[in-house]
Amino acid sequence: MKEKYYDKLLNINTMGNQNWNKASTHNHPYEPTLYVALEELFENYTLSEDDHIVDFGCGMGRLNFFINHMFNSYVTGVEINEIYFNEALMNKISYKNKKSKDKINFVCNLAQQYEISPNDNKFYFFNPFSIQIFSKVIDNILQSYENNMRDMDIIMYYPSNEYLDYLDYKTPFYFEREIQLSSLYENDPKEKFVIYTLKC
Repeated sequence: MKEKYYDKLLNINTMGNQNWNKASTHNHPYEPTLYVALEELFENYTLSEDDHIVDFGCGMGRLNFFINHMFNSYVTGVEINEIYFNEALMNKISYKNKKSKDKINFVCNLAQQYEISPNDNKFYFFNPFSIQIFSKVIDNILQSYENNMRDMDIIMYYPSNEYLDYLDYKTPFYFEREIQLSSLYENDPKEKFVIYTLKC
């Protein structure tokens, strides 16, 4: 089971789908991306040591530690829930790669209030919140792009049609490609990663 394998390998604890009492129509419950899906993503999509990835709705930080382990990239997790934020901080303390800890950060804040860094260039979403919040986050990303033009990617797992329509019709981001997970989930065509890009 990849869930136990990678958590043990990285010396972290990110397992479980958990509801929490602040979940609402705008902020969705915690559900980590399966490691087997992340393996598939990064067999087809490469990061560099200089990339700065932001994971909106990071939960306990699974994606952050996995990316840092695989690519030694900079990663920031944004999480509204204080319980998961504190779990992510505990995972950072126990994370096996001590030398890369400075490249991993967590922020406890509303996603739409996260200040996009001039270096942030890749943004990950696993349906963490409503389209209303998503649109505000994308607007913040585009404002940062105007202030400091650089290549940017939006990476979405199991994307909602609302997210896709917003990017297609209301932003300059354009569809780059999708990574199907049909070998893992034969009966669900939405089980995929979709990548949008914006070039400077």
